[in-house]
Amino acid sequence: MANIFDILGPVMVGPSSSHTAGAVRIGLVGRQLFGQQPDKAVVYLHGSFAATGKGHGTDRALIAGLLGMRPDDLGIPDSFEIAKERGMDFVIEPRELRDAHPNTARIMMEADNGKKLEIQAYSIGGGRIRVSMLDGMDVNFSGETHTLIVRNQDQPGCITDVSTVLNLCGINIATMQVFRARRGGSAVMVVETDQVVPESAIEMLERRQGILKVTFLAAI
Repeated sequence: MANIFDILGPVMVGPSSSHTAGAVRIGLVGRQLFGQQPDKAVVYLHGSFAATGKGHGTDRALIAGLLGMRPDDLGIPDSFEIAKERGMDFVIEPRELRDAHPNTARIMMEADNGKKLEIQAYSIGGGRIRVSMLDGMDVNFSGETHTLIVRNQDQPGCITDVSTVLNLCGINIATMQVFRARRGGSAVMVVETDQVVPESAIEMLERRQGILKVTFLAAI
């Protein structure tokens, strides 16, 4: 079902809902998944993002998102300067990405303590995005709903454990997708929920056998 934003577009600092507002959301989702402002970021722009992104402010929008700004933040045009003030180093360059949507960005984030995260996402217009890759693993989610991301070993019982813990905490599952690199290898569960997943549920999940990392992304 279409909503009003499909007709009017998002509330944003322009000029483009796909190349500016969507880019901000890609950066913001990346920051939320990383859990903090990165100290270093390398950003690859693919396709239309690379060809026309500078004129649309795509580069500044992505950095703004990494700083925690939203699409209507008046600080977006000054994001480069703000990033330097906040001690975030970044590099932005065009890059051909295999089988990627034309409006795609890949962001590699790093903290001084060694923490790393890589995200690839694309803008589909109207300020909406899809995340297509997380740390080299194919995924597919928008960040428009509460999203629990569980990284686990591909072994029996992990999906049941996640469902059981969420049920105990009164969390209703809207959708669940499971991705894996290979049988018995690394896997990712992307679980969209109707409610915010509390920290207590995340801690319970992280104690379960076979579960490697749990990240919660509140709806943006």
